[in-house]
Amino acid sequence: MQIMKTLIIAILLVCSACVMDSNNDEMDTVKIAMAQIFCVNSDTSGNFKRIEYAIEDALKSGAELICFPETSLFGWVNPEAHKMASPIPGESTDRLAGLARKHEVYICIGLCEKEGEKLYDSVILLDPQGTILLKHRKINILTELMDPPYTKGSGVQVVETEFGRIGLLVCADSFVPELLDEMKKHKPDIMLIPYGWANSIDKWPQHGESLRKTIQNVAQKLDCPVIGTDALGKISHGPWSGLVFGGQSYAIDYDGTVLARGRDRDRDIISLELKIRK
Repeated sequence: MQIMKTLIIAILLVCSACVMDSNNDEMDTVKIAMAQIFCVNSDTSGNFKRIEYAIEDALKSGAELICFPETSLFGWVNPEAHKMASPIPGESTDRLAGLARKHEVYICIGLCEKEGEKLYDSVILLDPQGTILLKHRKINILTELMDPPYTKGSGVQVVETEFGRIGLLVCADSFVPELLDEMKKHKPDIMLIPYGWANSIDKWPQHGESLRKTIQNVAQKLDCPVIGTDALGKISHGPWSGLVFGGQSYAIDYDGTVLARGRDRDRDIISLELKIRK
């Protein structure tokens, strides 16, 4: 009889543990969409339209967090952004916050930020109430590509959310070992990185492999999933004029496993359910 009671207790404990694990899996899951869209230089109204259409499409798959590319509103290394960009918070982020509230969704998006005479290549994370939870200014800015260049940002941070600690970087920041070392100290649960991954037409689709390897390196270095959303379109100014952004956005797990990939050189809304190890 005692043996039977012991077995019953053991079975109940195992079942209880399974239920707890199941609940934890549910709590530690987020539905993310990578919004791989065309970002047309200086076409602010058109880009806002493309952003909202992407949000509407992502919500059809139940997305809770939608990630957009680098400088989604004005285009990367576009000197016209010096005149078009607004502060953060400001006109552009107010409008984006309105979209977050309207659709009740988290939004991560790269955009240009104007502060006095300085122009920053920034990324923000908005919550469903339209609050800016976190902002990061790109540090590895490649000054030779635009005149006057972006102003260099400083420091890395994470923010606590219902999905865990989220960290932000922008594109070429992910090349810099020192920045990854600094971010690792913050122990992010998820990294969100908007990209503007460009090369000449004849280098695509092969150039997407270097994007995959870059994002895999970040994921393995930081031991967390990385969502890297790339742009579509063409650079219109400066020494890289004519180079195109090729898409192929990637979601990479902490061990380097590819969880999802966007289409080559075409609009794509890539949705996935991401499990978070907290």
